[in-house]
Amino acid sequence: MDWLESFFRLRERNTNLRTEIIAGVTTFMTMAYIIFVNPGILSAAGIPFEGAATATAFGAALMCLMMGLITNRPLALASGMGLNAVVTFSVIGFQQANVPWQVGMSVIFAEGLIILVLVLTGLREAVMNAIPLDLKRAIGVGIGLFITTIGLNQGGFIRPAPITLVTLGDFTQEYVWVAIVGLLAILVFMALRIKGDILWGILVATVFALLLGVTELPSDVVASPVFSTFLAPFQEVEGGIALFQIFTPALLLLVFAIMLTDFFDTMGTVVAVGEQAGFVDTAGRVPGIRNILTVDSIAAMTGGLFGASSITTYIESASGVSEGGRTGLTSSVTGILFAVSAFFAPIVAMVGAGVVIPAEEQYSEMIGSGFSVPDEAFFVYPITAGALIVVGFLMMRTVREIPWTDFEEAFPAFLTIVGIPLTYNISYGIGFGFISYTLIKIFHGKARHVHWLMYIVSLAFVVTFIMPYLQSLVE
Repeated sequence: MDWLESFFRLRERNTNLRTEIIAGVTTFMTMAYIIFVNPGILSAAGIPFEGAATATAFGAALMCLMMGLITNRPLALASGMGLNAVVTFSVIGFQQANVPWQVGMSVIFAEGLIILVLVLTGLREAVMNAIPLDLKRAIGVGIGLFITTIGLNQGGFIRPAPITLVTLGDFTQEYVWVAIVGLLAILVFMALRIKGDILWGILVATVFALLLGVTELPSDVVASPVFSTFLAPFQEVEGGIALFQIFTPALLLLVFAIMLTDFFDTMGTVVAVGEQAGFVDTAGRVPGIRNILTVDSIAAMTGGLFGASSITTYIESASGVSEGGRTGLTSSVTGILFAVSAFFAPIVAMVGAGVVIPAEEQYSEMIGSGFSVPDEAFFVYPITAGALIVVGFLMMRTVREIPWTDFEEAFPAFLTIVGIPLTYNISYGIGFGFISYTLIKIFHGKARHVHWLMYIVSLAFVVTFIMPYLQSLVE
């Protein structure tokens, strides 16, 4: 194995083959929950579950290998939590209420392409400087609350209600107890500092679901991969190529909003993992950052191309680094394990299986209240609900970095944080933050402190919000 040591420069990085393999396995264990969670989230928007499972596994495998071989850094990638919720609930819309899922994947493909251009042209610094740091932090926190809300809903902890909007779920239902056991298991494993805590918690919830009959053992363990979601942006839908259908004001705004979230989340992850691994210099710069960001932007495009949602660098890479991983061999091992998992789709389907809740049961609190009640059945995913809640919690950590005593910075951040989950729309929450930030700066006599890009984007959000009114005037 001398060629491995030479290619990955193991001795130079003070590591060895055994350490890198263990680190790669550890990273995979902490990330493997995405194989179960991502298809479950995406399938809520009508994306074929088996195809999404194949795309998730192969997409992560390809990009982990590319990151390892090109950058030689222990950074692993997979479909991003938060971004997959954006695709499902904001871009596509629940039960395909807004746009076909192929068009949703085209949005991801386009935002990845834009990020790639920004990286290759060196414009990333300009984009980073245009968006206030505290708004960037608030977007991540807001998405964390959004994911937690989805987890609470899909686990049956909460359900719709009149006046109060939500109320306590029905704890007589067995699927709710599956979600409770899954959440408690993850918390216990986290408290005991067991690596792969989220994955192990999902497995505990799966066993409990099998015992209660909430899910069933598959007839097969191994199955051929399903590639139905691949090349999604170039599939024909509603009489045209999906990619060409993103050129509407609403979808283009989503392209920009997702681009911001994806781009800045990656920057924070790379710096955080880099500091732990020791490859961040004293000035806070990451050597070879352009190659890392190039691979990450290609990963976003690949996620859209495969139908796996945006693939991005994972903060869970830090778990492998904590085991001594220092080179691209760590992420390469992780990639190989993701590739192997693609052939176990029946197991993935068992874990990510949804439970059908009749509309009259899910919306029982609203029946007879005068509120409109959907006719369609509701789907919940109790086995992975606990994972969503915990991941949402992990994304909340940066809230402490926001200067809450500075009104000019804190209030726009606050509107962003509450706007995202309460409107169930990432871009609307971002719009609240951008508009309020720009207006507050203007009224405080600090208009020149606002980047010109902020004015353009804020104006675009204003137009989006008042579009229904403008349309009514035309009619």
